[in-house]
Amino acid sequence: MTAQIEEDDGRGVRDLRGLAMDDDLSVFEANRPALRALAYRMLGELSRAEDIVQEAWLRWQGRSVAVDAPRAFLLQITTRLCLNELESARARHEESRADRLPEPVDLGSTGIGTVEVLDQISMAFLVILQRLSPAERAVLLLHDVFDLAHGEIAVLLGKSEAACRQLMRRARDHVTAERRVLQASTEEHQRLLQAFIRASRDGDTQQMIRLLAHDAVLIVDAGPEGRKVGPIRSVGKPVQGAKRIAALLTAVAKYRGMGVAVRDCTLNGQPAMVSIAADGTPLAAVLISVAGGAIRHVFVQLDPRRLRHLGEQ
Repeated sequence: MTAQIEEDDGRGVRDLRGLAMDDDLSVFEANRPALRALAYRMLGELSRAEDIVQEAWLRWQGRSVAVDAPRAFLLQITTRLCLNELESARARHEESRADRLPEPVDLGSTGIGTVEVLDQISMAFLVILQRLSPAERAVLLLHDVFDLAHGEIAVLLGKSEAACRQLMRRARDHVTAERRVLQASTEEHQRLLQAFIRASRDGDTQQMIRLLAHDAVLIVDAGPEGRKVGPIRSVGKPVQGAKRIAALLTAVAKYRGMGVAVRDCTLNGQPAMVSIAADGTPLAAVLISVAGGAIRHVFVQLDPRRLRHLGEQ
């Protein structure tokens, strides 16, 4: 027999009188896309996000209290699991890399689903999130993406409301100005991306310079071990400036492998391109951000671990 809903006691929980397994499962499945989306944004990696969601299910199933606000309760579990993960030595080492990029994902095929505001899931936004502390990241996402009030967030994180507001102020100081300028229609985004891919493939330095903002930034994530293309090794840090980016990509173009196909796709809600080997293995994903009619960022994901889901399409 399912428990009757009572008045919330301020903690979102009360003594458990039992929920049937089917009810547990249906409630969890209804919230799974939101939990996966939260964990993916927090961690920047789909496999780790799925592990977190699975652990959240185990904790939901094995709880010793009944829940009057399941969504808030599940968001709390997921957020705390993500914060624990981000505090691990492995995660701190991984996130310290200047060239680390979040894993690019197809929102539909990965079960994250669509979003109303694309800058809440775009690669540019996720890169900005990586600059924040884990607590700042959690507060910003819970408030701006999942529409929770500061009081609710304080309960979820076990912090005072004043502390959560301070975390929010710091987070917004980092992201607001950047997000404001990253505005472009899908058509403009697609046009600039295709033109940039053609120019980089052909080694057309001048065309790349024309397409890039003068202070554009290139981030190439070749994984912890890096990668070589001919004699050129991945630089391990962002490359800034249109001329420097164009010079690097022109040099790389000379050593491009043959037999590689390029596929247009949509990743993180925006136009992207993926290069595919003859055996179907994804080799690289290229995404951009656009501001003022020019390319502001170029994101190149080369880490095989962060491309494997693209090969499942």
